Amino acid sequence: MTLRQCQPMQSPIPTHERRRRTDRRSDGLHPLAGELASAIGRGEVDVLFQPQFSCADGSVTGAEALVRWYHPPRGGIGGDQLFGIAARSGLARQLSRYVLAKALAAASAWPEHMRLSFNITPADLSASDFTDCVAAALARSGFAPERLTLELTEQAPVHDLDGSAEQLHMLVDLGIRVALDDFGAGFCNFRYLKKLRLHYIKLDRSMVEGIGHDSRDLEVLRGIVAMANALDLAVIAEGIEMNSQLEAVKREGYASWQGFLGARPLEAARLAELAKA
Repeated sequence: MTLRQCQPMQSPIPTHERRRRTDRRSDGLHPLAGELASAIGRGEVDVLFQPQFSCADGSVTGAEALVRWYHPPRGGIGGDQLFGIAARSGLARQLSRYVLAKALAAASAWPEHMRLSFNITPADLSASDFTDCVAAALARSGFAPERLTLELTEQAPVHDLDGSAEQLHMLVDLGIRVALDDFGAGFCNFRYLKKLRLHYIKLDRSMVEGIGHDSRDLEVLRGIVAMANALDLAVIAEGIEMNSQLEAVKREGYASWQGFLGARPLEAARLAELAKA
């Protein structure tokens, strides 16, 4: 007798049940969609802050808001993965606005010289009410628009560039500043530099890895600074982990930097302590 013959016979699955199972597999929702929605509703998604430092004097100039969700069985889920879950679950805008409100509430207690940087996506810019939502969040928190920087990653494809440019223009008119994030991580989209109203370029960590010992990397760094100066853009370096990298970006005229050499992402209270130090 074969193993197959030894197995107990299973009852056929009714057609309506097969359809339900197929629908659940094909609806595109992430398995954690329901839990994430509940976590957002209960305020259980945390916002941490990556400090940014002045290249001129080393002072804390502000921080970038980062999102983390502690899921008991899975542990900590970071920003990219979390927004991937949200995108598959129809929760991307809800999560983005939740993070903005929570970050602004924390930043409202910071010293007035400190800026808040907040990541936005093409999906945010495609929402017709995005500018109004940002303005309302600023008004509720009492945080000055001039202290907020919105960061749009270079790697995210902006399908409606004209519409996104118009949305960013309205945000800039409120006093908000705009940065092109992860610059150099992939194919440099110079259309963004041409079409979007920008104030900063944030250099991706991959662009600073070898600048302490590789002359070619250093020349690329200098070329980016020259281009930024020509466009009246300040340059921020990400991923600084070694003193040699920090010395290079200081020497080449960068405005500010962030990375584990200065601090790892912090809770709001710890950031306040660092800013006072």
